[in-house]
Amino acid sequence: MSDDRTTRHLAFHDTGRAVVAMEIDYPDGSDTGWHAHPRAQLLYAIQGVMIVRSQAGSWVVPPNRAVWLAGGLEHEVRMCGDVKIRTVFIDPTASATLPTGNCVIAVSPLLRELIVAAVAIPPDYPPGGRDERLMQLLLDELKLLDVLPLHLPMPTDLRLRAICRHLIAHPENEETAQDWARRLGITPKTVHRLFASQTGLTFGQWRQQACLLFALERLAAGARIIDVAYDSGYASQSAFTAMFRRHFGLPPSEFYR
Repeated sequence: MSDDRTTRHLAFHDTGRAVVAMEIDYPDGSDTGWHAHPRAQLLYAIQGVMIVRSQAGSWVVPPNRAVWLAGGLEHEVRMCGDVKIRTVFIDPTASATLPTGNCVIAVSPLLRELIVAAVAIPPDYPPGGRDERLMQLLLDELKLLDVLPLHLPMPTDLRLRAICRHLIAHPENEETAQDWARRLGITPKTVHRLFASQTGLTFGQWRQQACLLFALERLAAGARIIDVAYDSGYASQSAFTAMFRRHFGLPPSEFYR
């Protein structure tokens, strides 16, 4: 990765403007490395799929979605396909109604065009003009968007993290909470309680979410649906597709269209 890619964002944090945007492109398979930004970040790609990872969890972000990252969150982004990132850096004091946590949001056609237009605006744009009004409209549009269930939260308890790392690596694993409790020397009740308190999900919900994000990453890389279904532990493509449709409202063949 060139020095330009690792330092280009610095000018966008030093500006006095509350909202600024930049563009940067990456080839398939590359990654940003671990880093953080002092401002909140709306990370969006007009092409390609981003796999965003942090200690707080992971996100799969296709071109019709964007991920909101709080300022100071250390993260890395891995690219599936040639990825054209258009990212917006926002001072957290710019609005009291912006997201306070990390999340994935749907990108409306209007927001997409506002982001594309915003990257052409220099970070030192003059106040009171067209450029500032466009940035304000971008903020207003952000307040209206729905948060989507594309986040895989990671617990802080080391025992649960061991479970989660195994399930991420082996989504076909069928061991129950009782099986894991015996392996770790704790009670099933403790496993369920910790999952609920530290991730906001039950053990079963977390495992299904891990399976879905694994599937989204494989599909983004061009894998066949039937192969993804089997690798996810499903006995048939139809059973996998039914689960996928229940969660996202559309079959896996249409998710990235």
